[in-house]
Amino acid sequence: MKLALLTNPAARSGAHTGAAMEAAEHLRAHGVQTSIVSGGSAAESSALLRTAIDLGVDAVAVSGGDGTVNLAIQELAGTGIPLGIIPAGTGNDFATALGLRQMDAAAAAAAIVTGSTRTIDLARVTREDGSTAFYGSVLASGFDSKVNDRANAMRWPRGGSRYNIAILIEFLTLAGIPYEIEAVLADGTTERFTGDRVMATVGNGTSYGGGIPICPDADVEDGLLDLILVRPAGRLRLLRLLPRVYRGTHTSLEEVTTRRVRSVRLSAPGVTAYADGDPIGALPLTIDVVPRSLTVFAPQP
Repeated sequence: MKLALLTNPAARSGAHTGAAMEAAEHLRAHGVQTSIVSGGSAAESSALLRTAIDLGVDAVAVSGGDGTVNLAIQELAGTGIPLGIIPAGTGNDFATALGLRQMDAAAAAAAIVTGSTRTIDLARVTREDGSTAFYGSVLASGFDSKVNDRANAMRWPRGGSRYNIAILIEFLTLAGIPYEIEAVLADGTTERFTGDRVMATVGNGTSYGGGIPICPDADVEDGLLDLILVRPAGRLRLLRLLPRVYRGTHTSLEEVTTRRVRSVRLSAPGVTAYADGDPIGALPLTIDVVPRSLTVFAPQP
């Protein structure tokens, strides 16, 4: 097997560098021809990976977090070239959806060597200018995208606790946002939602923010996306409900609306959406599911 291993030295955490080297050593020891692909920026990393794919590889692996995995997804969607993940980032939410989160570098590399694959869905975002991008886990807009803004700007602390602190700070200025939402449901019918929402989230995978199960029932192989809408309910009530979000039991609350959808259009003023932890575009955006569009090295669920 000929494999390109993508790692991103521009990532905030340096832990992934050692994981990449360990994974490469394990892969080579098992006869996998492994080339390291490493750029100084996201754009450079994408260009180098694209070149490696054009030159011919049997597989791609990523050592890093959701942002670096997302770079690979853009290049691999629809190609049939399998993707392996060595989870070494802050969030690792896409790895969570695939049952890889707890694997160390050696175990993740071993999963690639064994060759067991699954073919999963991706979500596709279409911007107003017609450009598109894919994501694997969750798209956040509204309150949770503002949390991402704040967490990304924080220099301390490192790791998942930064996201939790950002949530508490954003509660101080929490307000409803006027959304217009049009969803094509699983049965093909259309449903519209208008009025203030605290947030609108579209999940292919289950979690964001390093394991927060915002879309607890999402399934990356069901050909659908999970839409989660939260109505304003006052800061104190929503603050009390936060523990239920962390347990994934929030979807039964009266402030929360859930739908299984084929596609959804989100529109709201002044809101930038995040997907796989990084900005993906300002609303309005249209998100649809692309079934069975990515092959991954992962154990069967």
